[in-house]
Amino acid sequence: MALRLGDIVPNFTQGSSHGDINFFDWAGDSWVVLFSHPADFTPVCTTELGEVARLKAEFDKRNVKPIALSVDSVESHKGWIPDIEEVGNVSLNYPILADGDRKVSDLYDMIHPNSLESLTVRTVFVIDPNKKLRLTITYPASTGRNFQEILRVIDSLQLTDGYSVATPVNWTDGNDCVIVPSLKDPEVLKEKFPKGYTVVKPYLRMTPQPNK
Repeated sequence: MALRLGDIVPNFTQGSSHGDINFFDWAGDSWVVLFSHPADFTPVCTTELGEVARLKAEFDKRNVKPIALSVDSVESHKGWIPDIEEVGNVSLNYPILADGDRKVSDLYDMIHPNSLESLTVRTVFVIDPNKKLRLTITYPASTGRNFQEILRVIDSLQLTDGYSVATPVNWTDGNDCVIVPSLKDPEVLKEKFPKGYTVVKPYLRMTPQPNK
């Protein structure tokens, strides 16, 4: 059965380029970006894994650990890593899971047979410290991912977890937010949003980002 937002994701133990990993133990109290790619030694994947390594400081700032996966072996991953590092001019600073037995791919529904018969598609899972699934995005094999968008969504999730706001279209960190419609009491609004707010429609009220 496919995972849905809010589900507790399944744990697993699997080999990786950093040795055997028990997923929950490895994740600890961090957020996780688990992302699958179709195969090693492929052009789009090589650019993607290098970009994630280049963004390490951005992930660290948000308490996020990235981890990649394909159905290739640990030996294949280790043979491919020098190419990723050379092309991206980076050091690969996170693990690549080896899922030759398709255990994780099946648990997380990463193989879509009508797209790629036996390889994983480009799926992204954002998982919070409580091991809840908070975001999934699935791309076709031919389209590289935009990891700035994934960082943007993590910013939104972490903000909206802590404050009574949602983030509007094209929001980026530092922009105005939407006050959740369930808040009605003017005194509560004044207390929660001391910077004030603008009523655009009775159901659409904008306020400066509360944690800035």
